[in-house]
Amino acid sequence: MEDRPARPLLRSMHRASALFIALFVLLHMANHLAGLSGQETHIAFMAEARQFYRQPFVEVALVCLILWQVGSGLTMLVRGWARRKGAIAWLQAGSGGYLAFFLINHVGAVIAGRTVFDLDTDFRFAAAGFFAPPWHWFFAPYYFLGVLALFVHVGCAAYWSFLASRPALGAALLGGAAGVGALFATLIVLALSGALFPVAIPSHYLATYGQ
Repeated sequence: MEDRPARPLLRSMHRASALFIALFVLLHMANHLAGLSGQETHIAFMAEARQFYRQPFVEVALVCLILWQVGSGLTMLVRGWARRKGAIAWLQAGSGGYLAFFLINHVGAVIAGRTVFDLDTDFRFAAAGFFAPPWHWFFAPYYFLGVLALFVHVGCAAYWSFLASRPALGAALLGGAAGVGALFATLIVLALSGALFPVAIPSHYLATYGQ
C-alpha cells in the first residue's frame, strides 16, 4: 500500500518489498489461471510450484516481506490520512487498507490450516468455505475484493508514476488494471464456488467450519 504524502524512504522500501512479493503473486495468479480447467489441474500446478516457495528460507522471507508490506502500508495510510486529496488517492488508500486486511487473514488462515488443523492448504482449503453455509456469504466478497484490491492498488501506483509525464497513460493503466482485476476476481470466485467445474471437498475440510 502506497500513499503520495508518505516519506520517500518508507515509500521506496515499500515499493522494493512489493517487487519481491510480486514474484510469488504472479506464480499464485498463474496457478489460478491454470486451475480454471479443473480442481485437479489447480492442485497439480500448486504441487509443482511448492517445490520453490515451500523451501523454508523462501517461506520465512516471504512471510517477513508480507508483514513488512502490511506494516509499512498501514503506516503510510495513517500518516497521510489528513493530507489525502482526490478520488485516486482515496482509491489507493481504500484498496491498500483492504489488501492489508486480506493478506493478514489469508496468510494467518494458511498457517493455522497447516499447523493447527493439519490440512493441505491447496484448492480444497480455499474452496471449503464456499461449501459450508453460511460462510459462502463471507468468502465470495472476501476473495473478490481481495483480488480486485490487488489490481487496483497496482493500477494506482502506475497512475502516480505516469501522472507528471503521461497522465492519459496512467489513467488508462489504472482503468485497465481495475478491469482485469474484476474479471480475474470473478473467475476465481466462480471456480472456488464450483460454478465452472465440479468441486469435491473432503469432510475433514468442512469440519473446520462445523459442518
